[in-house]
Amino acid sequence: MTDEPDERLAPVRPIRQPRRWGRLSFAQWPISVVLIGIGVALVMIGTDHFRRGSIVLSASVMLAMFLRLLLPNSDVGMLAVRSRRTDVLVLAALAIGLTIFTFWVPAPN
Repeated sequence: MTDEPDERLAPVRPIRQPRRWGRLSFAQWPISVVLIGIGVALVMIGTDHFRRGSIVLSASVMLAMFLRLLLPNSDVGMLAVRSRRTDVLVLAALAIGLTIFTFWVPAPN
């Protein structure tokens, strides 16, 4: 038996250390900002501020659309679901629909 490595075996890669929470959470800042906006909108809607909450909700979706459009793929994180074009088109349709819905519903008396 020799102590020389066998040439047929694949080289051993070092074990990757797990990510720390700080780096992992900061890497997902685009989706975090959008989800905070959606949460604020839902709280506003739940406290009888329907129109203002709906505006914040549609603004959050528009923010998601612009972040997906402008950020590079390496920085967009979990905001990327499909291709850039598909994500932007779907988010634009949702934002336009929510905005129309916001102003279509009559204000309560």
